[in-house]
Amino acid sequence: MFESLSAKLDGIFSQLRGRGKLTEANIKEATREIRLALLEADVNFQVVKGFVQRVREQALGQEVMRSLTPGQQVVKIVRDELTTLMGSQHTPLTMASQPPTTFLLVGLQGSGKTTSAAKLARKLQDMGRRPLLVAADVYRPAAMEQLRLLGEQIQTPVVVRQGSRDPVDICRQAFEEAPQHQADAIVIDTAGRLQIDETLMQELAEIKTATNPRYTFLVVDAMTGQEAVNVATAFNQAVSIEGVILTKLDGDARGGAALSIQAVVGKPIQFVGVGEKLDALEAFHPERMASRLLGMGDVLTLIERAEQAIDPESVADLESKMRQASFTLEDFQSQLRQVKQMGPLENLMELIPGLKGAKLPVAGEKDLKKVEAIIGSMTLVERRNPALINGNRRKRIALGSGTRVEDVNRLLKQFGQMRKLMKSMVTGKGKSHRKWAGMPMVRPF
Repeated sequence: MFESLSAKLDGIFSQLRGRGKLTEANIKEATREIRLALLEADVNFQVVKGFVQRVREQALGQEVMRSLTPGQQVVKIVRDELTTLMGSQHTPLTMASQPPTTFLLVGLQGSGKTTSAAKLARKLQDMGRRPLLVAADVYRPAAMEQLRLLGEQIQTPVVVRQGSRDPVDICRQAFEEAPQHQADAIVIDTAGRLQIDETLMQELAEIKTATNPRYTFLVVDAMTGQEAVNVATAFNQAVSIEGVILTKLDGDARGGAALSIQAVVGKPIQFVGVGEKLDALEAFHPERMASRLLGMGDVLTLIERAEQAIDPESVADLESKMRQASFTLEDFQSQLRQVKQMGPLENLMELIPGLKGAKLPVAGEKDLKKVEAIIGSMTLVERRNPALINGNRRKRIALGSGTRVEDVNRLLKQFGQMRKLMKSMVTGKGKSHRKWAGMPMVRPF
């Protein structure tokens, strides 16, 4: 996520941090490079101009110039300005006092509206709500069937009217059926077009008038960069949106859309899609995203994901084993399964302060499968006591898992180092150590 922009900013700030004292020339050079990095990331030109000007004015202040760590002060200024640029803080959803709460999803064809509708319904389930999905896209072939299948995956009812050509009538029927499903939230998937046209906007306006949604969310593809901002501007002028759902953010190396939409359109990014799975929809927190952009990690998001993936009953047992250094490969295998539920390991790395760009022994899904195969080829005794694994056993394990002896050796060595590190983290003093206690074993290695 934002890999290209993040790498460029990291290079700029590395030079600043290495200086004991900053001059006006240093700051002007750094802000010039920041401007170029943001423009290359497809951030709106006017947004870049205002951002760089504010950073430069603050960075040239006496507080920074006379500071003992001027480079760090400039980084803080950039982080704060990035946070403000993206909306300052996340505003949680508020449900209607009289249910159902209606969510209307609009956008161009191919932006991911149908999948986002199912993801939003899944998010509402996590909030304790009972959503109802409405298939109001009467034009795209198989759109209704796609939403029906997605609804089955998350066990959510879907209103489908095959053959109907009137999306407003479909929405009205959905409201009539909502009490039958005990639904207190309705998520409407609408039709899109390959480009903005008058017919599309008129239809959306009619649907909005008929349903009176509490939230109208525009779904846009983050990878379209500044074009996403143009689309958001047009939709907001036509149907007045309350916020944006930015899809495919995990594949966006630049970040132009995320950094421009709030500043240009004045509407917040409410949610971001960070994967293909139906639970891969996250609330957008500007302050967390700014920290991730600057390589500072995002511990709060990591903990939230961990809390969803970890069995609470196993946390105390895990911490006890780590304190006693009795954490086994069997436990590690269980932890790997929980880590996989938190999302791709590559994405988790950027949430951990100091680990962005670091090389892990388990670098991706391929390596996770290899590790699982190696552990699966061990006997129960070997998993519980890795010290018993001698040369002959290593050859047998490698043969059984379809790997090399070197792979087995590497895993055992890194597991030993990891177990020592985890013991020191858990037995250390302070809140930071206690905070990590229940986390999966993704963090140290």
